[in-house]
Amino acid sequence: MSESSPPTTGPGRAKVSRWVFIPAAVLIVAFVGYGAGFTDHATKLFRSLHQGVIASFGWFYTVIVAIFVVFAIVVGASRLGDVTLGRDDEEPEFRIGSWLAMLFAAGMGIGLVFWGVAEPVSHLVDPRPGSAGARVAASSPADPWYDAPELRPEAGGVAQEALLQTFLHWGLHPWAIYAVVGLAVGYTIHRKGRPVSIRWALEPVLGRYVRSWLGDVIDIVAVVATVIGVATSLGLGVLQIGAGIEAVSGVEPGTFLRVMLVIGITLAATLSVVSGVARGIRWLSNINVSLMFVLLGFVLVTGPTLFLLRGLIQSLGLYLQNLFRLSFTVGAEQGSAGLEWSATWSTFYWGWWMSWAPFVGIFIARISRGRTVRQFIAGTLLVPSFASFVWFAVLGGAGLHRELFGSGGLGAAVERGEEFALFALLDGLPAATLVSIVALVLIALFFITSSDSGSLVVDMLASGGDPDPPIWSRVFWALLEGAVAAALVVLAAGGLEALQTAPILAALPVSLVMLVMCVAIWRNLRAERLAAVRAQRSRRAAELTEQVSRRLENGEGEYSS
Repeated sequence: MSESSPPTTGPGRAKVSRWVFIPAAVLIVAFVGYGAGFTDHATKLFRSLHQGVIASFGWFYTVIVAIFVVFAIVVGASRLGDVTLGRDDEEPEFRIGSWLAMLFAAGMGIGLVFWGVAEPVSHLVDPRPGSAGARVAASSPADPWYDAPELRPEAGGVAQEALLQTFLHWGLHPWAIYAVVGLAVGYTIHRKGRPVSIRWALEPVLGRYVRSWLGDVIDIVAVVATVIGVATSLGLGVLQIGAGIEAVSGVEPGTFLRVMLVIGITLAATLSVVSGVARGIRWLSNINVSLMFVLLGFVLVTGPTLFLLRGLIQSLGLYLQNLFRLSFTVGAEQGSAGLEWSATWSTFYWGWWMSWAPFVGIFIARISRGRTVRQFIAGTLLVPSFASFVWFAVLGGAGLHRELFGSGGLGAAVERGEEFALFALLDGLPAATLVSIVALVLIALFFITSSDSGSLVVDMLASGGDPDPPIWSRVFWALLEGAVAAALVVLAAGGLEALQTAPILAALPVSLVMLVMCVAIWRNLRAERLAAVRAQRSRRAAELTEQVSRRLENGEGEYSS
């Protein structure tokens, strides 16, 4: 089997893996050209593919994501978690605060800000088909349905269900997806000294084939999925920035303005990615998380504080009680309505997270040298999940409270477009204009952080696993991601369907690669564990032999155990 790409980088080796770089770039450029030049045809094709994938593989996405959750917890809780991602005595490269800030900003940033208010309110306005909330909503002719006085008690239960559904989409499941890829890649690059690449994480299963055309195909899939996943988030971010500009200035954003926003922020992201991880990306991540906590604290203090705190505790308990049931709910008995709802919410999210997984997984693997597997799982699974729960309990809870007990208006904002929900909530709080400007800055910085870290990861993949790829190629991928985001914004001019379709399609091949990753992780860590047990037994045997020899030399007679 011939080797079509160099397995490592270094002096005398090509800085760009042409069998990954060129095909991936051609595919992405073709996608941009097709979306921009044949918008109507592309929209129809995406809609058809969307419906086909959801109908055929929605159940598969649900099952496989649940498997990832169980797998991550088992690995982290077992003795396999003792292995260090690096040398046994190696210290972590980044302090815990910066490490958590970077992985959180890269993994969830734009999505949390975009959906923080919008998703819980959306589930209140239009509950999941087959749920108790859907039956209550159907019994009322009112619009919005929960305004009917006789439905107020039931509406509280629907609001709680809405928050639980949101917790499912943003809790353990997405972070387990990231943990699987991050652990597989982190072990490979830090423990085995392999290049930063998806293919090498599969070496325990594929063997020498990772050096062949098959390895190239795997990395091409990772590059394309990463660019589409990041571009989807950037598209969502631009929609929300446009909504914020309208809230602050009264100027209604159009497609042209949104594309200009993509261009401007992509240029800023390009400058950041050129500076590398230790400077621009780390600094921006710390600023992002700080601003996020400022916004969170502001809403908590100026909103219904006690209601939000009580709601957080209650929702956490209900989430843990209902996790298994929620994880496998696919709306099978609701027919086309259940399928449509899953396509809009759960299946979209599972696809989005898996299309992001190569990017986020490689990025958090890159910054996790020196941490044990157990620390890695805890840091990427438990801490960010809890932070997401707090975020949605506060912002989403504030939105639900206003709809149920306050002036309302958020339901109408969501029906106009999910990107307007956050600013509709802030408009009812003190210093609304100032806080909206802070939110705009936060969204823009998350936009930049996602783009620059995504560009760095894509460039590492396209450069044969080089952890410090050339600057010109970093710039190339940053600009190309911006072009894909602009194309998706044009396609999404009539709604979010194009933004939701792209990651669902990209996730299908990635999900298969991740299953192989689970096998590879288990083989690697189990081999480490068996080697450690054998070494421990050898040490004990040597110590016992030494004790027997010493007693015989001292004339203490035969030793009996």
